[in-house]
Amino acid sequence: MEAALAAVRAQFGREYDLRIGSERFTTAEKLTSVNPSNSSEVVGVHQKATPAMAARAIEEAYAFFPEWSRTPAPVRIGMLRRVAEILRRRKMEFDAWLVYEAGKSWAEAEADVSEAIDFCEYYALEMERLSGPQPVTQLPGEKDEMRYIPLGVGVVIPPWNFPLAILAGMTVAALVTGNTVALKPSSETPTIAAKFAEALLEAGFPERSFTLLTGSGAAIGDLLVQHPKTRFVAFTGSRDVGLRINELAARHQPGQLWIKRVIAEMGGKDAIVVDADSDLDKAVEGVAVSAFGYQGQKCSACSRAIVDEKVYEQFLEKLKARVAEIQIGSADDPANYMGPVISEGARRSILSYIEAGKKEGRLISGGGAGDGAGYFIQPTVIADVEPSAKIFQEEIFGPVLAVSKARDFEQAIEMANDSQYGLTGAVYSNNPEHIRQARERFFVGNLYLNRKCTGAMVGAHPFGGFNLSGTDSKAGGPDYLLLFLQAKSIAEKIA
Repeated sequence: MEAALAAVRAQFGREYDLRIGSERFTTAEKLTSVNPSNSSEVVGVHQKATPAMAARAIEEAYAFFPEWSRTPAPVRIGMLRRVAEILRRRKMEFDAWLVYEAGKSWAEAEADVSEAIDFCEYYALEMERLSGPQPVTQLPGEKDEMRYIPLGVGVVIPPWNFPLAILAGMTVAALVTGNTVALKPSSETPTIAAKFAEALLEAGFPERSFTLLTGSGAAIGDLLVQHPKTRFVAFTGSRDVGLRINELAARHQPGQLWIKRVIAEMGGKDAIVVDADSDLDKAVEGVAVSAFGYQGQKCSACSRAIVDEKVYEQFLEKLKARVAEIQIGSADDPANYMGPVISEGARRSILSYIEAGKKEGRLISGGGAGDGAGYFIQPTVIADVEPSAKIFQEEIFGPVLAVSKARDFEQAIEMANDSQYGLTGAVYSNNPEHIRQARERFFVGNLYLNRKCTGAMVGAHPFGGFNLSGTDSKAGGPDYLLLFLQAKSIAEKIA
């Protein structure tokens, strides 16, 4: 890992071309990504795609779609498995890019790359299952079948917080199902996207099958979504951007031949309920790692701990001691559990929430910025938070945990469900009846019992939420590839 970090650091400041089909471009305006652990260090320089380039990318993808969609599924699946092999071979290198451009600790970077590999392997298996005729009722005198066919041109818009895993998962899901892709990565992590694009090309995906459009979402995002030849949009990010994409995609454009499909995952305000008879040490550990892993910058992160009043003060005492153990600093030092938040803008927003939280509750831990040349924030715990409070209701996306008191388990579940989101949640309890009630009544897409609420595993924990957490798209599950396909029923008279 140390060798990989050194090799990646030697590439800092490199400029990357923009590619549409087989042509490469540079632009007058550049997009620069920095190391959030040390904002004076430039990780990569990228082109800012113009609206004309974005339109050209959609047109190119549309023109190549007929050829790519007719490429036999086993060929596409073979390419995807080669991507997994390349990522596995270059794992430490990708780990290092995630450390430097996304501010991930060694462990968080390793998990991100491993998940990207899992997505590739899993979707290859899933496409094998879906690529042939599907079972239907056979009528007498007919040969009846149903086949899944690709949709068309997809716009893929991944986030910066899982800049390899989610980017890879959405992109390869679209490609392996026979769609062509215009990929618009986050402006915070374009270098990781460029490196993944290299892996796709090395694995054999044709240049015309996808375009990586670096640049400003404000400049090209609406155009990509609204273009009449865009067939679907796969998005992971904030609630407000996701709602805007859904609204824009729903408007029919002149010449558009379809109703666009939107596959969206839009964040969460995730709660862990701590029951009176739970193992408090395990609950404290689960809350701490869920709240402060990757600086709380996960849509699945625990941002609310709802604790039975019988163990409330004891829980806070143990949690304060556990949070005091967290070491903050540069992400390239494996001694640090927490690195920086992603940007100066994110730091300002999170600090403003902390200041609001200090007025809404009792500060237990942290409460301000960290030391150093990066975007560091102390792990912050605010207790005695009411459900009406801003820090109880709004997604902060940083290392800020609100702790609230419940009079009993029933009220704790009611408080957990008091949210416009419904992504992940967890319950720590040794009471079988309370566990049963949580299974029924805790309204989230991913519920975890007696474990942390982060760390969904591909295949085991299909990931996606309810309400304003998105369209319950269940990435890494058996339903996911169906979102990139449409069904065609074929009946042949044989008698």
